[in-house]
Amino acid sequence: MLAETFAALYAFADVVTFLVLSAAGLAIIFGMMGIINMAHGEFIMCGAYVTATMVHAGMPLPLAQLSGAVTAGLVGVVLELTVVRHLYKRPLDSILATWGVSLIVTQGVLITLGSTYQGIGTPEGSFAIGDYSYSIYRFVLFGSAALMLAGVYLLFNRTRFGVHARATIQDPAMARALGVRTNGIYAASFGIGAGLAGLTGALYAPTLQIVPTMGVSFLVEAFVTVVVGGADIVFGTAAAALALGLVRTVLNGLYGQVIGQIGLLIAVIVIIRLLPQGISGWIRQRRS
Repeated sequence: MLAETFAALYAFADVVTFLVLSAAGLAIIFGMMGIINMAHGEFIMCGAYVTATMVHAGMPLPLAQLSGAVTAGLVGVVLELTVVRHLYKRPLDSILATWGVSLIVTQGVLITLGSTYQGIGTPEGSFAIGDYSYSIYRFVLFGSAALMLAGVYLLFNRTRFGVHARATIQDPAMARALGVRTNGIYAASFGIGAGLAGLTGALYAPTLQIVPTMGVSFLVEAFVTVVVGGADIVFGTAAAALALGLVRTVLNGLYGQVIGQIGLLIAVIVIIRLLPQGISGWIRQRRS
């Protein structure tokens, strides 16, 4: 009984972690800044490729993963300066522009690096409970998801930058009148979102096949988690990941991965229909 209970909790934590890490960067870029970033998956892919490259060059895995996150963040800043900056008042155009970037990057990597890339393998270490064996590295992912949410919360709610960022996004004209350098805030916020996406790719690089299209497997889950979560980028993301993770874990266990994915999307439709402002918006309305 203990082994089966632990297996169920492990599977649930694995799904929730995937949703949180997938959505963390997008929660800033889309949920907070309002940019529909179709290139989110490519930032994840960038983190994975840089991590694998650095590991093959002899760099320790943690430093390689940090390099992947920083590289994706810098690429995000460049993209914001050159493309996204002109689209804040044109959300539909941001879809087309970032989708174009996504296609260019994916095809560029495919042409230059090929359809597959040498993987780095999951760090050794596992333990068994009953008949089930578990990878210790998965617990690194669990902890990383929790630390990522805590870090985003502290950054945007307990720092001067966070106050300026929220003010800039809510009322850029007033923030500019009060002396806030809004252009720098926009670039930094987008870069942080891209960096978190790159960190996600870096963290999952040892566990997945590294291919140019790997970001697509994160994109749908990222968007639905942010939309279901609502405006609160930390609490909303966590609540949405827990709710959707429960649905998917139960259906995965009963009917398999395909039904689990279908059930997750149906749950998203139902939640959005009943809670158009997302889970965090509904809770905020109940408190007011």
